[in-house]
Amino acid sequence: MVAFGKRLKETQIQEWQGYYINYKLMKKKVKNYVQQIEVSEQSREYVLKDFSRILDKQIEKFVLFLLEQQGELARRLFILGQEHDVLVQQQDGSKLSELQQSYRDVGRELLQLLFFVEMNAIGVRKILKKFDKRCGYKFTNYYVKTRANHPYSQLRQIFKHVGVSAVVGTISRNLADLQDNKGNYTSIYDHPDLPLQDPIIGSINQAVDRLTNSTDFLHYLGKHALILPEELPTPSEDHAANERYHLMSLLLNLANAFLYMVNTYIIVPTADDYSMSLGAAATLCGAVIGSMAVAQVFSSVYFSAWSNKSYMKPLLFSSIVLLVGNTLYALAYDFNSIYFLLAGRLFCGLGSARAVNRRYITDCVPLHLRMKASAGFVSASALGMACGPAVACLLQTNFKFLNITFNQDTLPGWIMALAWFIYLLCVWTTFREPPMEEIEDVLLPKSNSGKIENGLMQKGITQPLLLSEEETKQDEDEDQDCDNSEESAEEIQKPVTSIVSAYKLLTPSVKVQLLIYFMLKYAMEILLAESSVVTTYYFIWSTSNVAVFLACLGLTVLPVNILVGSYLSNIFEERQVLLASEILVCLGIVLSFHVVIPYSVPQYVCSALITFVAAEVLEGVNLNLLSRVMSSRLSKGTYNGGLLSTEAGTLARVFADSTITLAGYWGMSRLLNVTLLPSLFICIFSIIATCFTYNSMY
Repeated sequence: MVAFGKRLKETQIQEWQGYYINYKLMKKKVKNYVQQIEVSEQSREYVLKDFSRILDKQIEKFVLFLLEQQGELARRLFILGQEHDVLVQQQDGSKLSELQQSYRDVGRELLQLLFFVEMNAIGVRKILKKFDKRCGYKFTNYYVKTRANHPYSQLRQIFKHVGVSAVVGTISRNLADLQDNKGNYTSIYDHPDLPLQDPIIGSINQAVDRLTNSTDFLHYLGKHALILPEELPTPSEDHAANERYHLMSLLLNLANAFLYMVNTYIIVPTADDYSMSLGAAATLCGAVIGSMAVAQVFSSVYFSAWSNKSYMKPLLFSSIVLLVGNTLYALAYDFNSIYFLLAGRLFCGLGSARAVNRRYITDCVPLHLRMKASAGFVSASALGMACGPAVACLLQTNFKFLNITFNQDTLPGWIMALAWFIYLLCVWTTFREPPMEEIEDVLLPKSNSGKIENGLMQKGITQPLLLSEEETKQDEDEDQDCDNSEESAEEIQKPVTSIVSAYKLLTPSVKVQLLIYFMLKYAMEILLAESSVVTTYYFIWSTSNVAVFLACLGLTVLPVNILVGSYLSNIFEERQVLLASEILVCLGIVLSFHVVIPYSVPQYVCSALITFVAAEVLEGVNLNLLSRVMSSRLSKGTYNGGLLSTEAGTLARVFADSTITLAGYWGMSRLLNVTLLPSLFICIFSIIATCFTYNSMY
């Protein structure tokens, strides 16, 4: 059988370089145009037409080469199809396996071709951006408007994938046919819902999605976990992931995420009452709720490091610490000790194993299930957020047993202590510790000697589009997010070893997105943590009313994400949704202030709903963007992307809860406005930062 699946050779890569959009040439043209415009204003129209013509020729060269390569792949698939027909009749298992590998190799080359398309698409974006910035007027608006919808536009071919879809369909169908070498073949047409097991298909689909910015609810929700995707794994690595996979262990991992979120929010409706019953001010609820977040800042790091060696032991330790923490929280009432109360919440924070939850999905779930598992992690967390206050609503009782008080303040602690005890037994008896062999990051073939880093391929075939280091220093106003992120292939294989190293990998746009994440978590924590105090002071709401209100807010999480993931993200650019959501959060905060007119329930409920829903939309879109542009080196190791986002959100909660406690010194009448002022300031600052980095975002 002819070996069609050879990886691209270096000579072939050199041939490809001639078909890239020549960024350096276009850059020189822009400089010349700037000089012409300074000399004569009348040359603007000439510059516009001339630059359009040159860019048209560059895009045409690339598109024609793309069509040629698609034709070559189609020819190879046609020949493989003929061999397929012959081998099916012979039932030769070894040759069928070789044929499978040949189809995968064609898929890898298609994936490489898609990376080639992506690099040229990024090149076009950079050229348009440079022209707009240097020449002082919006060439992008003119060029895209005149080329995007014209029937003969070559620009449309960059984002049009009819040929690619046909190739993917052929590879998918034949790999599905060859999945069972015994002859019981499964048709993708008879079973459209059958998941495609081969990772090459998933990688190709992800590459196509990056080009089209298309998404669906599952992928949108899954990216909220910020479990950064790896590139195409080798067959041995995919087999290793399947060896590690254990369904019950995954479910226990998701249950941990669910219970922890329940544990976080179950005390919110009663925290102020509990504080007052122990002789403290109602606003101490900020410290009670926030002490859990303070401890989580540290626990996230050591749990992330612990997950390098084990998954079961951190989960067991987490359960024990949370069991102790909730018991201390519940006993604080009978001991009449605010210190027991705070210590109990600190212990709960020290038991936060969310870093382990993320790491388990990254390392122990096969690629074709990883997005579903990530979406399950986010869904479990959202469900826990809604269930926490709902459970608190049901605990309206008061009795004593063995001189221990069980009431609406202490029952959340006892209920969660029981839940963690049961969970501890389940992990001890059911969880299967996966083998902890060191897993190396997966690289594409050497000819494609780099992985996608912040949306760019590195080394090898990427050089024509990227500026050299010297040029980058001379022209610092150019897409630093892209150019400065270039690393060697050897460096990409190594996870970062310190928080400082991780910080150095963050580009300006990523830092802004982490700031946005901090802002939205701050605003949400202010809203949720002080809800019981504010509603009791202004509206005399009972604990049940507060719990129902918070549960209803929590229940909006998944419907809102369905709306954004399935519809809005496919209609609008994510950057547009991001900015619009920030403005809505700001509007919700402004409407929450108590000024002049009496504070009413409709004002509070409407402003809270706007703030919370807009923040949820903002969180989803922001994390979706982060998952695309954050360094792939942050996908593994202790200091990974999930840890960084967790720390940013946790610090926001710490500052928000501290704000509530400190604001109590100004009195209950000023609490609302005093706590909202920092939220408003941070929100405005994040909007300004977003506007400055808007064009740099993916």
